[in-house]
Amino acid sequence: MFCKIPDQLGRMIELDQLPQRIISLVPSQTELLIDLGLADRLVGVTRYCIHPAGLIDEKTVVGGTKKIVESRIIELQPDLIICNREENNQKIVEFCDHIAPTYVSDIDTLEQALEMIADVGEITGTKFKAKSLIRNISSAFKTLPKPEVNHKALYLIWKKPYMAVGTGTFINDMLARAGFSNAAQELTRYPELDMEAMIKLQPDAVFLSSEPYPFTTDDIAEMKLAFLTAPSQDPIKPNVTPDFKVVDGELFSWYGSRLLKTPEYLQSLQPKNTDLTI
Repeated sequence: MFCKIPDQLGRMIELDQLPQRIISLVPSQTELLIDLGLADRLVGVTRYCIHPAGLIDEKTVVGGTKKIVESRIIELQPDLIICNREENNQKIVEFCDHIAPTYVSDIDTLEQALEMIADVGEITGTKFKAKSLIRNISSAFKTLPKPEVNHKALYLIWKKPYMAVGTGTFINDMLARAGFSNAAQELTRYPELDMEAMIKLQPDAVFLSSEPYPFTTDDIAEMKLAFLTAPSQDPIKPNVTPDFKVVDGELFSWYGSRLLKTPEYLQSLQPKNTDLTI
C-alpha cells in the first residue's frame, strides 16, 4: 500500500499506489496541487478553479463546487478526488467515495490549512515540497506584525440577503491575524443580517468581499448612505460611520498555496492609530 491516512473528517484514505489521475473540486486546493508540481496528474477541475490562469482551458471541467457533472467524473477514471466539507456537499462527497479514494478537508484555522497541505503532500507523493511550502507560509505569518490598535470589523460575503462571517470560519481566523475583532463574533458560520442588525453591531470597518459575491464600490456607496441615515444607536452620540472597503476574498479565504501572499495583504489592512476615524 502506498499511503493510508485520515482526512480532516477522520475518514481513512487508502491508496494502493501513487495517484496519477487527480480531480480537485476545491479551487484553492487545485492551485495548491499545481504549486506542488502536479499539473500533469491533475485531470479534472471545477469551473471556479481559475488559478493559475488558463487552467480550465487545459483540464476537463466537471461542473461547479456545489453541482457536478457525475458522468464526466466517471469518464475521467480518477484515482484520487480532493473535496472540502464546506465547498462540497455531502451528496457530492458520497458520490466521489464510490468512484475513487476521496480526501475531504475541513479548515477553519491557519493551523488546519497547514495540516491539509501536509496531508495533500503525503497522499500525492510531494511531501518534501509540501513541507517547504508549509515552512514558507509559517514564516510569512510569523513576520506579520501585531497591530497598533484593535478595531471591530464586519466581513460580508453575500448580498440579498446580506451574509456575514461569524466565528468558526477560516475568514474569522484571518481577521484576527489582521488585528480585527469580528463584529459578528456572537454569531457562528455565515449568518444572515439585515441593515438594521449590521448597524447595531457598530463596526469600525465593513469589509465587502470580492467573492463569492462580487461587491463593488457601488455597494459601498449604498451601505454608507444606510449607515449615515440610520437612527443613532446612542441617545447622545451620532452613529460612527465605519470604514468601508472592498477586500480580496481569495486572500482571506483561499487556504492553499495562496497563503504565501496573505500576510502581506493582511498587514496592508491592519488598523493604525490614525485610521477609521471620521
